[in-house]
Parts: sequence; structure tokens; C-alpha cells
Amino acid sequence: MADRKRILLKLSGELFREADDILAPGPMRAYATAIHQLYQAGLQVAVVLGGGNILRGRNWADHPHRADVDHVGMLATVLNAALFKLALEDVGCPARVFSARPCQPVAELFERRPAIAALDRREVVLLAGGTGNPFFSTDSAAALRAAELDCDCLYKGTLVDGVYDSDPHRNPDARRFDTISFDEVLRRDLRVVDGAAVAICRDAGMPVVVFDSTDPAKLSGIADGSLRCTVVGPTDPD
Repeated sequence: MADRKRILLKLSGELFREADDILAPGPMRAYATAIHQLYQAGLQVAVVLGGGNILRGRNWADHPHRADVDHVGMLATVLNAALFKLALEDVGCPARVFSARPCQPVAELFERRPAIAALDRREVVLLAGGTGNPFFSTDSAAALRAAELDCDCLYKGTLVDGVYDSDPHRNPDARRFDTISFDEVLRRDLRVVDGAAVAICRDAGMPVVVFDSTDPAKLSGIADGSLRCTVVGPTDPD
């Protein structure tokens, strides 16, 4: 971690769902506490939240007006970011929300330099609204923002503890990689990370760390180096 001082953390919005409560304060507080610990460890942290707790894009993938559905999904990420800012502030962590589209007063329009300035002022930067365009996933938005903000690494939270050669939930013999190259992820079509996001990070020379984000306590491993994960970078698979 010594060479990774500014990171972007991508978390699924579904982590904030609890039973029938799509914006449950308990999970938000738990993840806010975990991010505050990273902040206290000296990291500059930007966060992209998905909107799956409110709207699951895959459930609407066949809708004839997919672009309109995607714009609603972007609004869902703004809701998550605005409430998560409050959760961060409640645990003593200063935060600021930027959105690809302005949504005053809960989010201001994303601009690269003000966002970097906020990180330098030791504020957690929450990035909402996706890329502002339909047909791009929040993974792609996370990769784009990480590149724009000169982040050292993109941490991609998933339901599994890394990149496997097949779905470990279906195949008990699935092989987990400790490291794997960008090109190999794309060649094998390993979809734990969106292909467009992989390409953006490859071109930016920025590693992607894939880890299990379902337990907020595991986020502490980002700071102390104990995180079980797969590092996707310009290397051959192990």
C-alpha cells in the first residue's frame, strides 16, 4: 500500500439493501465506518456507488427504451451517494458529492480539478451519476473517474474474493488468480469487471484490485495489505 495513496473504491449499491429496506442506514453506517478507517490511515479515497439496491439494470436490459432506464439508474446512484455522504459525516469523515449531471443541492457537477482539490483537502469524494451517458456501467464510470483523478489504483468490490477462471459459486474447482493481465481478462471474457472498465485502466496503466466487499470489515485490508484479492495489471497470469 505504500505506493497507493489515492484510490477509487467501487461498491455495489446492493450492499446498502437490508430485507425490504433499499436504503438501510445500518449497512450505510458500517461501510462509512470502514471507509473512515481508510481515511484515518492516510489514504485519499474516492468512491463510486452503484444503484442496484434501487434499480437493477439487468432486470430492464430488454426494455425498448434502455437509454431512459439508464438515466433513471444514474439518479439511483445520486440518491445513494447523497445519503452515504450523511453516513460518512455521522462517523466524522468529511465528504463531498459530485455527479455527472448537476443535482442541486445534494450533488454538484463533476469537474476534475475541484474533485482533485477536495481529495487534497482530505475529503472523501463520492462520484455519482455514472458517466452521464447511457449504455455505460458503473464499473466503466469508476474506471473513467479513477483515470481522471490520477488515482493509483481502482478497488472493485464484488461478491467474490478475486478473479476466477469460472464462476466459483457454480464451479467448486474454479481457479482464483492472484494476478492476471488486463489482456488476459479481456481474452478470457472474465466478466467480474466490465470489459470497457478493464480497457480504460489498461490504457491508463492503473491496476484494478478485485476483492470481496460483502463484509465492510474486510476493507481494512486495503490499508494494511492483508486484503485477499486479485490484482489485474500489465502482467501475465500467475
